[in-house]
Amino acid sequence: MELISHQANKNPNTSGQLTPPSPSRYENQKRRDWNTFCQYLRNHRPPLSLPSCSGAHVLEFLRYLDQFGKTKVHHQNCAFFGLPNPPAPCPCPLRQAWGSLDALIGRLRAAYEENGGPPEANPFGSRAVRLYLREVRDFQAKARGVSYEKKRKRVNKPKTLSQMQPPLPLQQNQQQQPQQGQSVMANYSGAIG
Repeated sequence: MELISHQANKNPNTSGQLTPPSPSRYENQKRRDWNTFCQYLRNHRPPLSLPSCSGAHVLEFLRYLDQFGKTKVHHQNCAFFGLPNPPAPCPCPLRQAWGSLDALIGRLRAAYEENGGPPEANPFGSRAVRLYLREVRDFQAKARGVSYEKKRKRVNKPKTLSQMQPPLPLQQNQQQQPQQGQSVMANYSGAIG
């Protein structure tokens, strides 16, 4: 027993205490997002408390974040509207990408409930937020000429024997053709001809 306890405490930086595992990248990002949202509520005029926060306040927050976006979203009257790779720069604004907003809302929705918010009153899961995200996704898809269609799951069909074996090259096929009067088994080693 003594040997085990000495081996477990070989690190001179630990003083007999076990350190908890460091949080995952997702957990760190969720904590930063939650702190940013709480800071936004404190800076809001008038300041908002978390229980009084609604889906409308979440939408205000998402629109506020647009100013820090890095995704070019073309206006409908822009010459490059609908082109995935525009040939020249344009004055259209940079916005938050739909995928970033969608992931952010997912993290904030989880953080709200982890911080004591009731799931049925979660403003990040409100209908208004879901509709806003859908509108952003659809508009950005049109503006960039890229569709965000759901990837359909492929149904794995059992393969037949002919699908599993690659076809033989033409030369091998010709060699394995039985000559007149020869049985098919003659081409296999050990076959009696």
